[in-house]
Amino acid sequence: MEKRSAIDVDLATLTVDAVQDGFSTGRFTAEELARACFDWIERHNDRYNALIFLNPSAIDDARRIDERRAAGEALGPLAGVPVVIKDPMDMVGFPTTAGWSKLYSKTGGIDLMPERDAPVVARMRRAGAVLLGKTNVPILSHTGSHANDSWAGPTINVAMPDRVPGGSSAGTAAAVASGMAVLGLAEETGGSIQNPASAQDLVGIKPTIGLVPNAGVMPLSGNRDVVGPIARNVRDAALCLDVIAGYTSEDPKTLAGVGRQPEGGYASALDRDALRGKRIGLYGPGWRDQPLSDEAAALYERVKGELASLGATLIDDPFQGSGFAELRRTTPPLRNFDARGLESIPYDVEKYLERLGKHASIKSFAEFAEATKDEDAFAPNGVLNFMHSLADFEAALANPSLPPEMPEFIELKARYLRIFERVFDEQRLDALVFPQMRCELPPLHGKDTIQETTVGEINIAGLPGIAVPAGYYASGSPFGLIFVGRQWDEAALLGLAYAYEHGAGRRKTAMLT
Repeated sequence: MEKRSAIDVDLATLTVDAVQDGFSTGRFTAEELARACFDWIERHNDRYNALIFLNPSAIDDARRIDERRAAGEALGPLAGVPVVIKDPMDMVGFPTTAGWSKLYSKTGGIDLMPERDAPVVARMRRAGAVLLGKTNVPILSHTGSHANDSWAGPTINVAMPDRVPGGSSAGTAAAVASGMAVLGLAEETGGSIQNPASAQDLVGIKPTIGLVPNAGVMPLSGNRDVVGPIARNVRDAALCLDVIAGYTSEDPKTLAGVGRQPEGGYASALDRDALRGKRIGLYGPGWRDQPLSDEAAALYERVKGELASLGATLIDDPFQGSGFAELRRTTPPLRNFDARGLESIPYDVEKYLERLGKHASIKSFAEFAEATKDEDAFAPNGVLNFMHSLADFEAALANPSLPPEMPEFIELKARYLRIFERVFDEQRLDALVFPQMRCELPPLHGKDTIQETTVGEINIAGLPGIAVPAGYYASGSPFGLIFVGRQWDEAALLGLAYAYEHGAGRRKTAMLT
């Protein structure tokens, strides 16, 4: 096929539906769209540092989609759609570096080359998505604020370049916000979907743990890690979730999600009137005793009016007196992060390395520790030094072949879920809608971190959350919301988020610099 001239399309505003419309009307082909994305990446990636590896097979993959479409084959909504993959997710042909120079041969480390895709990557391939490449993250995905310490250098926030981009899925968010891709896969242990989505004025789905498999993804915690989409609107995120959600024997915890997905898919039930008659819980000290900044509170007041105008009944601080806020405890020396549940990382990494295949350069946690010993992540100055404050970490480190019992984490999770369910039942709540952050984004290279409102609570409890753009601070820093619900409530939450997006959405397309 000859290369045709550049297509006339605004990549930064392109949606899944617009892509499919472009294919069906002959405005452009999948190959032309993929080439346009690579041209855009060439123009802008040096500035934003979203992508660290480009997929040379993407053009051929797109051409095959065009051939299948021309042959009359019925294709799904993601067929031909340009997508990016977060670096810690195994993708055949590329090293999984987790942002660390010790795990990349070109920076003096050892390559971890997977013999097969992670299930979520394989599902995107089967759906016909065109995988453009892999995106930047901080070392071992250790922070929810930025990617400043990555071997590839910092990722820049497309919405506000002098502020943190959100982490650890910083590169995925920047690729989607800039128009380098239409969709991206992200992953969260402690804010790593919701933070970058909100920081860069995007939609992110942090799913219930067990809905989406995370086998084949470099772990921080098998007890908290979840994979989800980042997109420019709610419908695109729902279409992506339809593809990646569901059971696989590679990840036995996904058995818990069987029967929990809507029969027609998450995108099929989106309703602009979904907020009408719903009871929405509001942020307050009963959830977490950390107040909003004055400007965040003012923006939230405007949102409350919008929710009410869309038919919702608002319930002020429904967790007051429940004991929920008292469960939260930050992990020393961290100032604003509860890491409980992460102490299983030696065992989780051991299991991850076993999956890489018999030809992998590192096959066990002991070999991993030896290969990275001169930059030990768990040393006093290492990025994961806080792990030693967790109750069962030392035992897990002593024998990575055995999963730690973690009774403190299990009891904490149970208490979170019991209180959450009781409050939802007593207050007859349909969802919570909070500002995703308590204040605007901190500077890119400062010491402050993103001050979120739900990280820890929903990560430990395993609850779903949908981040949605909702306006801007006077500085231009994005202001976002997060819709939180019961386990497996993704369909309902997506409906509410969709209704808000269409009834009061304020997202602006970023102007690239």
